[in-house]
Amino acid sequence: MDQSPTIETRYRLLPYTEQLDIRPLEQVDMLVIHCTELPDLETAREYGEKILYPQSGTGNSGHYYIDRDGSTELWIPELRVAHHVRGYNERSVGIELVNLGRYPYWLESGRQFMQEEYPSAQIGALLNLIVDLSYHLPSLKLISGHDDLDRDFVPASNDPTKAVRRKRDPGEKFPWPEVLADCGLVRYQPGS
Repeated sequence: MDQSPTIETRYRLLPYTEQLDIRPLEQVDMLVIHCTELPDLETAREYGEKILYPQSGTGNSGHYYIDRDGSTELWIPELRVAHHVRGYNERSVGIELVNLGRYPYWLESGRQFMQEEYPSAQIGALLNLIVDLSYHLPSLKLISGHDDLDRDFVPASNDPTKAVRRKRDPGEKFPWPEVLADCGLVRYQPGS
């Protein structure tokens, strides 16, 4: 049986959930914080439902999505390996915060800044979720941002002679000091 949260969470499992690999919960030692870089939860859902890997019939998605008002949805149970960050999926749970990020100029040079603050209701819900996950993921010790783990550069969409960061979320407006003070996890940054 897939593990379920004990906090108030709406279940909206993705259609391809059953095709995702199962893993022992003991191997999950990290949370990865993302922002959707999209205008709202429903647009994020459209992206999450897209089949990007025809061989497996799956796509890219976090496990949890937290909207601006703090409402939380589970799209993929922790027991399943979600595709949310290259190289760390098997050991992590992805948490997506609804936030504009760089939307719609994701890779445009000159627009590589995060536009939106994270509301206190959203951060409060994140901290409650972290407490809950810490209880039922026995090896959970680390937390990281997507931008900590995926540091690749790609050509800018408006000028291929310029390079921009592929991933910048959760970005400079994410309140790391507040989250780290309250979550009980250690921030993981490769090479630090």
